[in-house]
Amino acid sequence: MPRPHTAMRKIRDVLRLSFGQGLSLRQVSASAQVPFTTAADYVRRAKQAEVSWPLPEGLDDEALHALLFRPREGSAQDRPLPEWAEVHQEMRRKGVTLMLLWLEYKEANPDGYAYTQFTRLYKAWKRSLDVVMRQDHKAGERLFVDFPGETLPIYDPKTSQVAMRAELFVAALGASGYVYAEAFPSQELMYWVTAHVHTFEAIGGCPEIVVCDNLRSGVTRPHRYEPDVNATYAEMAAHYGVAIIPARAYRPRDKAKAEISVLLVERWILARLRKQAFTSLAQANEAIAELAEWVNARPFKKQAGSRKELFEQVDRPALRALPPTRYEFATWRRAKLGIDYHIEVRADRHFYSAPFSLVGEVLDVRMTTTTVEVFCRHNRVASHVRSRRPGYTTDPAHMPESHRRHASWTPSRILSWAKQAGPCTARLADAVLHSRPHPEQGFRTCLGIIRLGDRYGKERLEAAAARAVALRSYSYRSVESILRNGLDAQPLPAERPQLPPHPDHDNLRGPGYYQ
Repeated sequence: MPRPHTAMRKIRDVLRLSFGQGLSLRQVSASAQVPFTTAADYVRRAKQAEVSWPLPEGLDDEALHALLFRPREGSAQDRPLPEWAEVHQEMRRKGVTLMLLWLEYKEANPDGYAYTQFTRLYKAWKRSLDVVMRQDHKAGERLFVDFPGETLPIYDPKTSQVAMRAELFVAALGASGYVYAEAFPSQELMYWVTAHVHTFEAIGGCPEIVVCDNLRSGVTRPHRYEPDVNATYAEMAAHYGVAIIPARAYRPRDKAKAEISVLLVERWILARLRKQAFTSLAQANEAIAELAEWVNARPFKKQAGSRKELFEQVDRPALRALPPTRYEFATWRRAKLGIDYHIEVRADRHFYSAPFSLVGEVLDVRMTTTTVEVFCRHNRVASHVRSRRPGYTTDPAHMPESHRRHASWTPSRILSWAKQAGPCTARLADAVLHSRPHPEQGFRTCLGIIRLGDRYGKERLEAAAARAVALRSYSYRSVESILRNGLDAQPLPAERPQLPPHPDHDNLRGPGYYQ
């Protein structure tokens, strides 16, 4: 059975981070939000299937699943590991021993570990509790980012009142501590992603890993073990080839470099700007950039050099090159394709078509400022120019054959078909179209009349059309009745005779008589 869509996306992330970026399995596990053993299993299966990164073009989720999860006869499954956190919690209960917990584990998993191995693994896990990890940052490896919540007032130049409280974004490289800061209107997703793009461009390259806080714009569902990263944020990371590793909640040591950088920004940037009144974000960011440059050039207290010097020597040479194009901000959502094979973009109240064969499927929709793209199992199935007006955008290729034929009907095309039968048939078709409130309401009537020529012949249809025009009977039933009853062979109704002109004689009084 194919794996769920979300699981296949995780597998693609694991392969990209492991084969494409060369990260370790632990780094891959943290960035892709999958257990370490699961990440290792995906990588092992990919190597056995000779799958590398980038994946072959056109390889959808089903094909990738078939390559990685081939049924193998006689393959032994790995022995299941206990949930050590539960074991540790149970050990606190009175009367509970490790032997008892092992017996319960063996009852549930007959092929599980023996008691000696069980105790050894538990003790190894227990030793890792409450250990303060010393972070030894490699050159160009980690960038720590955060919206710490500190705000900067922006004043209205006319009223001198606070018009906005700008949020300050802070980023710091792990090895050199090089700081980047910029003010944004809010912490919304668009500004969160834009802040990363500006940071990468400011430092002139891309790190391997971005460590972020559990900000709502970046992490849609915080979790200790498997947090969910926002789809747009993940797409931006893939564009720049970086891995996103959210810090654990309530674990400031995971992002100690960011915490130190925030403290520097508060002391040496915000504090120094407290007496200045800015009337625009651009004005504020100009001052922030000058002070950030001063902070980076400020000498260290306990070692030689400065953050800028260390950045130039250590971090900058290790950064990966920026991609040729800047990331274009896009939002993602999931939507079911309706019975009319259209998906609604609610912000614009506009509907976009997708192949009718996918009706009822839940599809991924990617929206930029200029385009709307629809994906099914990682394959793009539709692309449209984005419209800001309510209405419909329909690609004829997405329509069933019967709908395409109907969409191609136009008054001029209907009249062109009618002229092939004769001028009388064309006059009748034109009269039918003009007799309806909307010409489209007469399309089917005209097509039915034209097709009567296949049954009775074009000559008889012409005669019947002439009779229907004379009788002002602009309907399919009238023409069909004329042909069925042979009335087309009868002479047309005589026109009303015109009265002869009045003769001139002496008894007629002219207009001058009444003056």
